[in-house]
Amino acid sequence: MKVNKTNVARLLDKAKVAYELIPYEVDESDLSAVHVAASLGEDIEKVFKTLVLHGDKTGYFVCVVPGEHEVNLKMAAKVSGNKKCDLIPMKELLPLTGYIRGGCSPIGMKKHFPTYIHETCLSFPFIYVSAGQRGLQVKLSPADLVREAKAEICALY
Repeated sequence: MKVNKTNVARLLDKAKVAYELIPYEVDESDLSAVHVAASLGEDIEKVFKTLVLHGDKTGYFVCVVPGEHEVNLKMAAKVSGNKKCDLIPMKELLPLTGYIRGGCSPIGMKKHFPTYIHETCLSFPFIYVSAGQRGLQVKLSPADLVREAKAEICALY
């Protein structure tokens, strides 16, 4: 099956980052990272989801957490320099990032937002994040993801 390069893949190519594009079967009724991990036959702890939040002081920021976990809003607010924060409404995701739900990547958003990746990513030689569209994950080293997403490692739950 031929996999079309996404903007994420083009950015990684340009940065000379080693990665693998991994297609999976999309289930429109279940866009969860748990479903993605099962489709890939991978440990859910290695499949990270990208969440976009809005803080009361700094505005938009991104949290990347293992798929079966929820981001702790108090911790996310603290690491991002906010008093409080919330996930953005779904209708804001595409205009803000250029990505849709189930296909949001921490790499290649329309504009760069402060990005925080949960510290467990460092426990693995590689992790998965969305490649920028539903049905496609990118497998890469946590260090490369941190560098390309200009992210900080921290505790988010």
